[in-house]
Amino acid sequence: MSFKKKQIFWAFVMLSPWLLRLVFITIGPMASSLYYSFTKYPILSAPKWVGFNNYIKMFTDDPLFFKSLWNTLYYTLISVPLNLAVALGIAMLLNQKIWGVNVFRTIIYVPVMIPVVVSASLFMWIFNSEVGLSSILFNLFGAESPIWFRDPNLAKPALIIMNLWYLGRPMAIFLAGLQGIPKQLYEAADIDGAGSFRKFRNIVLPIMSPILFFNLIMGVIDSFQVFTPAFIITKGGPLNSTNFFMFHLYRQAFSFFKMGYASALSWILFIIILVMTLLISRSSRSWVFYQS
Repeated sequence: MSFKKKQIFWAFVMLSPWLLRLVFITIGPMASSLYYSFTKYPILSAPKWVGFNNYIKMFTDDPLFFKSLWNTLYYTLISVPLNLAVALGIAMLLNQKIWGVNVFRTIIYVPVMIPVVVSASLFMWIFNSEVGLSSILFNLFGAESPIWFRDPNLAKPALIIMNLWYLGRPMAIFLAGLQGIPKQLYEAADIDGAGSFRKFRNIVLPIMSPILFFNLIMGVIDSFQVFTPAFIITKGGPLNSTNFFMFHLYRQAFSFFKMGYASALSWILFIIILVMTLLISRSSRSWVFYQS
């Protein structure tokens, strides 16, 4: 065996764990779900081919399809920009050279490592209208605490506020980017008499735009797959106000045992996320600047 063939052989040996994972855990299940999306598959019996019936039913005979899609879109459009803005603002504060800054960085990041189930239980207490932290704060001002998770108008905003609990991940990425900005740029801006806003607009934003782009893509992908808070706290209610797309998909698969229909929903979700990612990537040409 020649030296080049040996290199190729050992390259595939080293890559084999990843390749096996790709085939059996990613490509295999995706191919299976694509097939099942064209079948009626009640799990306990063999799948039966029904063609495009699942997709037709989705758009014509499932009132919760558009409701869950709207709930998810609402959550994404508010949650993602809010998280990015707050995460960037906190990162800029934690980029200052002050005493104890590492402690504050740790405090902000710790919630990312807490299991979602634990965090959901914590926020069930925080937003409890009788004994929770929300109730205590409203009572201090002589107001009555809203019934957050039992009010259709407030349930989604409450979950959006809860999502701020996890801004440590984008904050850490923003912080790494801020620390990579050359100090000479700030010094030159000071010489020119630039204020804080001009420094932010002309230095921070252009240099941070690739990182902002990355966090935006990841935020959109994550928000379209929001599931656990709605499953644990609200069960999709009240009045389906938190019936997100992933929650609707889950119920179809594991509550109603419609695995074929759930597979069709998963592929629609895949297409939506793909289109959103491509649109954001295309728009990035006008606002993302890469340093040469």
